[in-house]
Amino acid sequence: MSIQWLIRTQSVVTLAGGMIYPYYLLFLKNLGNSYSKYGLAFAVFTVSGALASQWLGPRLDRLGASLLVWSPLGMTAAMLLFPWVASYGWVLALQLVMGACSAMQRMGERLLLADGTQPGTRGPDMANYQFWTSLASGAAVILGGYVIDWLTIDVLFYFSAILYAASAWAVRRYNKTAKRRGTPSA
Repeated sequence: MSIQWLIRTQSVVTLAGGMIYPYYLLFLKNLGNSYSKYGLAFAVFTVSGALASQWLGPRLDRLGASLLVWSPLGMTAAMLLFPWVASYGWVLALQLVMGACSAMQRMGERLLLADGTQPGTRGPDMANYQFWTSLASGAAVILGGYVIDWLTIDVLFYFSAILYAASAWAVRRYNKTAKRRGTPSA
């Protein structure tokens, strides 16, 4: 996968995640108004991500770019379900899925960054990647605030789901094209 294509698709993923994450507290506030519940939900997210990374590690080279398809599809499903969540138990279940998807995305992007760059000259490509994904994250917070002001937090979840799905579609399409050409996708 070319670095430019990786930057584009992962900037969309960053935009999707950055839009919802800062406003997630508002959602949890409606389910119990407790920082300890938020802390537990975030812990489930991070621990499930850590466990998933341990499982993915030995399989990473084989899975490659497919992780960047499955991860946003899992996040799409989670974003579509969140507005319908009525209990804290379901929040924890979705956090478990989201943590695993986050690990898949991070490990997949790092693998492709390493594969798409050459030792000794990685700096400019990595800086470019960091610049564009960070810019997408900043824009996402601003965009998310406007969406919530004009519409609702539920719409923000749905919009985020659309962005995740678009990224999965783009990576899948790129991988199919690369396979037809006989070039490696990862």
